[in-house]
Amino acid sequence: MTRAVRALDLLGAACLAVMVVLVAGNVLLRYVFNSGITVSEELARWLFVWLTFLGAIAALADEAHMGSDMLLDRLGPRGRRALQLAATLLMLATAVLLLQGAWQQTRINWDVQAPVSGASVGWFYASGVVFGLGAMACLLRRLLRLLRGLPVGLPPGDVMLRDS
Repeated sequence: MTRAVRALDLLGAACLAVMVVLVAGNVLLRYVFNSGITVSEELARWLFVWLTFLGAIAALADEAHMGSDMLLDRLGPRGRRALQLAATLLMLATAVLLLQGAWQQTRINWDVQAPVSGASVGWFYASGVVFGLGAMACLLRRLLRLLRGLPVGLPPGDVMLRDS
């Protein structure tokens, strides 16, 4: 596990911890003290989106994302590499499109204030920008490995049950 993935994991854990405290604290305040923290729902929702995108980058960097290898296992080395190359290029194109859309939404919503916290809604959409950049970096690294003839992903027929 690289330092960058470790940092993403720690950041994700921090997001999750804050979400738990916010939601559990708000439930406790509502049912025990008949009050609540109004900003907690909005902040927990934003943190969940950030957690999802940061986790997706970490999974992509570790090549731990879900996939089907039924066809890949039936191909020879050249066919496997060609299919991996095509899949990587398609994922890279998708990441570019997502980055473009997230960037546009971030710019459009930068001056829009969230209803409860008053924070810029652009921060919400910036999670997509961070994911797009992170995914592109991971996929470009994967593409370079493929072009150099280095192995990517799991060996044929292998199942990811390891903890790195």
